[in-house]
Amino acid sequence: MAGHTIEITADDGGKFTAYVAVPRGGKGPGIVLCQEIFGVNGFIREVADYYAEEGYVVVAPDLFWRIEPGIQLGYTEDDWKKAFELFQKFDTDRGMRDITATVKAMRAMPQVVGKIGALGFCLGGRLAYLAAARSGVDCAVGYYGVTIDQYLDEADAIRVPLALHFAAEDKYAPMETVERIKARFAGRDTAEIYVYPGVDHAFARTGGMHFHKPSALMAHHRSIALFRRTMGPHYDFSALWDKHCEYEFATRDVDATMGTMVSQPYVNHIPTMTGGVGHDHLKRFYKYHFIPKTPQDTTLIPLSRTIGEGIVVDEMLFCFTHDIEIDWMLPGVAPTGKRVEIPLVAIVKFRGDKLYNEHIYWDQASVLVQIGLLNPKGLPVAGIETARKLVDETLPSNTLMSRWSESDGKPL
Repeated sequence: MAGHTIEITADDGGKFTAYVAVPRGGKGPGIVLCQEIFGVNGFIREVADYYAEEGYVVVAPDLFWRIEPGIQLGYTEDDWKKAFELFQKFDTDRGMRDITATVKAMRAMPQVVGKIGALGFCLGGRLAYLAAARSGVDCAVGYYGVTIDQYLDEADAIRVPLALHFAAEDKYAPMETVERIKARFAGRDTAEIYVYPGVDHAFARTGGMHFHKPSALMAHHRSIALFRRTMGPHYDFSALWDKHCEYEFATRDVDATMGTMVSQPYVNHIPTMTGGVGHDHLKRFYKYHFIPKTPQDTTLIPLSRTIGEGIVVDEMLFCFTHDIEIDWMLPGVAPTGKRVEIPLVAIVKFRGDKLYNEHIYWDQASVLVQIGLLNPKGLPVAGIETARKLVDETLPSNTLMSRWSESDGKPL
């Protein structure tokens, strides 16, 4: 964990601690992070560090301090029992005043620049919702918040952007409860309510029995989008991605390439499953198997670019002469000297102002056809035609469909 602990004064003069994670630049918008029933444990601190990497100053107050300070439970049977006991003793109104005191303390912190949002999980999901109504935050995100429906009379007091994530199989926040929440916020474009099918409570808790990575990633992207729209920080993701590509394909500088990425990035070329996970693994890949193993005449021709909050999706033509063994695209295949042009899609995600991961897609069958390793006769695959039709939509469609002519002249 990269953070540190501070002490906050409650409105009645008491003192409680909070875990603080600060972004690499030392400053940023703030997020008050509301704990689960297990206290400010390893997971909550991990979330704080995660959002600090996204550019936020995150403060996670110890909200059980009036019952038992310093609680950091795991997930054994005994831990669960104690956590529920603490939950039953917890005074929500008193806890909300402590959250408000935390927000007040954050506004006085020199590291916090601009607005402050709230984020919470489980019990904390309820508290983040209430923070939007009571604590003066500028936006709020709650994950599978329990008993929010008991506080719907406070919905009118929420005038800031709000996102709530729920699990379709959650017995603690069942779908009938979620439907009541949806109905209460119907017609309000500042409220986003998402349901993730087939997952259970705590689907975003890494390492937990119900952790579901696809849903957790989607929920995080939606959460970050709300925080960035409301509070910033705003980055030029297009320029960051262009600089990364420049280091890869133009200057071919491994260290500079790694310098555009977070401390533990990953890259996955989907068709060949090549790339790397973590700094050392990925640097080894770039240094020995990607940058020196990419043909010198490689050209990237951009066709479209979609930019979202923390994500860039690039559609391009990837063109090269197969004059070197390309470890990452054609491992083990000797150079053929053939020219290759393929459509390629790069989905690039960021944390803060650094690349976090790349998913790169292309049609491997088209590559194999173009270098002569795959005979397309009788197979529903094509060679350079896929690239040519991408840039000229007037070229014939359905040429691989032997039955296409059967529908000619039929009524439409």
